[in-house]
Amino acid sequence: MVKILPLPCAISELFAQVSASGKITIADRYGILAVLLYEPTCEEDLYCIDRILYALRKGRVQLTHELSALP
Repeated sequence: MVKILPLPCAISELFAQVSASGKITIADRYGILAVLLYEPTCEEDLYCIDRILYALRKGRVQLTHELSALP
């Protein structure tokens, strides 16, 4: 079985990028999934994920079908 190891500070950077753009891409969603599957997850990452999900529920962030936000 292959372990997925997320990059340090990846979720906080993802949170900043999603907050600025107002969009969450497919790659962003897979990044969140990788962090949640990897244990242990630090409190800061969980807080950022929580804020992203809250913004989605409130309509401040939209799901896109783009693979990446990069041009």
